Amino acid sequence: MPLEGEWEPGTADWATTQVRGFEASDGREANTLRGVPVVVVTMAAKSEGVLRKIPVMRVEHDGEYAVVASKGGAPEHPAWYHNVVRNPNVELQDGAERHDYVAHVAEGAERDAWWERAVEVWPAYAEYQTKTDRQIPVFVLTPLEG
Repeated sequence: MPLEGEWEPGTADWATTQVRGFEASDGREANTLRGVPVVVVTMAAKSEGVLRKIPVMRVEHDGEYAVVASKGGAPEHPAWYHNVVRNPNVELQDGAERHDYVAHVAEGAERDAWWERAVEVWPAYAEYQTKTDRQIPVFVLTPLEG
C-alpha cells in the first residue's frame, strides 16, 4: 500500500540535506554516512497527510531490511519510532530502487540475528546500547507483495 502525503522535513538539518541529495540523485549521491551505505525510509507522520523521511544504515538480508531505533543511545526512542509503530507501512529507497514494506519490531532470536547484522554494518550500535537502559528496538522491513 503506497504511502500518500507530502514530505515535511524534520528538525535534523543534516538528515534533510542527506535525504534531498539521496533522492535527487537516485541514491548515487548522499548515500553514505561516515563511509557506511544508507537507505532512505519514508513513513506516515502523526499528522494526516504528512510524510517523514529518514536516512538509516543499510542493513539488508535476503530482501528484508533492519531499521535500528538507536537515537545514539538516548534514553528515549527517536520520534520516528512512534510513527512506524502507529503505521508499519513504509517505503524504502535503496539506491534508485523504491519498494513498499511492512515493519515489525523484532523480538527474541529474530532480534538477536538482526542486531548482529546491524552491529556488523555500524559497530557504534553496540556502544549506543551501553548508554541506555532501554533495549534498542530493531524493526524488520518485509517487502509487500504485488
